[in-house]
Amino acid sequence: MPQNDIPVVTIDGPTASGKGTVAQKVARTLGFHYLDSGALYRLTALSALRRNVALTDEHALAKLAEHLPCTFNGEHVLLANEDVSNAIRAEEVGNAASKIAALPALRQALFGLQLRFRRTPGLVADGRDMGTVLFPHAPLKVFLTASVDARAQRRYKQLIDKGFSANIEDLRKDLSERDARDANRTIAPLKPAEGAYLLDTSDITAEQAVQRVLGWYFSQSAADMQR
Repeated sequence: MPQNDIPVVTIDGPTASGKGTVAQKVARTLGFHYLDSGALYRLTALSALRRNVALTDEHALAKLAEHLPCTFNGEHVLLANEDVSNAIRAEEVGNAASKIAALPALRQALFGLQLRFRRTPGLVADGRDMGTVLFPHAPLKVFLTASVDARAQRRYKQLIDKGFSANIEDLRKDLSERDARDANRTIAPLKPAEGAYLLDTSDITAEQAVQRVLGWYFSQSAADMQR
């Protein structure tokens, strides 16, 4: 099957909107591959922090990203065979990832890597520019959002469950600052893709969000078959 004919579901949205959980469950249900694009930026940020690479050194960061020794094994993220699934979720790494994601050379270094995740039978990709930049012609594009308060509560629970310390007020502040940074950057700003379905997850469960996305997918598939 030509790569452009392989079905793709894009799920974009801000931090802690639930896109990762929803995307993984949708991919599992459909039997599709899964791309956590944010993890690639977090892996680059983690590598930079460990190697003392300045977050403003665009050339060095792009080199790190270009040769990123990473693999995804289910819910586990490996960096040079080290399981860094929890390490990349630390707030320091997330904030660093948000800052370096605005660098054009870094984004270009990761562009081709992300496109290669589009393999049969299909792909569910979550991130911030999956529907606007990476896969603008995806049959189904979804944009998840949620209130800052709801997202801060989710992020707080995630961090505590993983053994990290967290302060709810600091998380609210960090999320608001990250939202502004992501929405206002020159390169691939965070926004709904053209034709994307909008879904506010503030007051619904992850399973309800999954069912909503699956409903859209099967409706879209049925419509495509009738054309």
